[in-house]
Amino acid sequence: MRHLKKGKRLGRDKEHREAMFANLIVSLFQNERIKTTVVKAKELRRRSERLITRAKEPSLHNKRIILSRIKDRDAVAKLFDDIAPRYKNVPGGYTRIIRLGRRQGDGAELSYVELVETESSAKKKSKATAKPAAKPAAKPSAKTTVEKKTKRKSPKDSASDSK
Repeated sequence: MRHLKKGKRLGRDKEHREAMFANLIVSLFQNERIKTTVVKAKELRRRSERLITRAKEPSLHNKRIILSRIKDRDAVAKLFDDIAPRYKNVPGGYTRIIRLGRRQGDGAELSYVELVETESSAKKKSKATAKPAAKPAAKPSAKTTVEKKTKRKSPKDSASDSK
């Protein structure tokens, strides 16, 4: 029986597994979307959502606990400064798993793990990326097109000019 045994072992010992998931979490927080196998994605979702929930309350104690799990200070800074405030009023479900199909070589099932966009962050991004509408280009007047047509020379004219 598997009482009190959480998570998948993935054929690795504890140290290797912890290091692998720490690296995956850093990549997820930095890129906000990564491609991995479905089994790793499910375990990564469990671990990363706990860290995001802890980062929503920015205390020194929480920063030290998260730094003990992942060693990259830049990823921790992004987690506390950008990611956690985005989900301040969200009770959970910060990540999404999108299945992609099977890998060519070994047939492993692949998926994307990405951070879910909240309504407020989507509005901020749309405002930041929205550009003022460009004025449509004015149509050339009939006079300019007629002038262009009259300036062109036919091949017969160019042959007579060269004689």
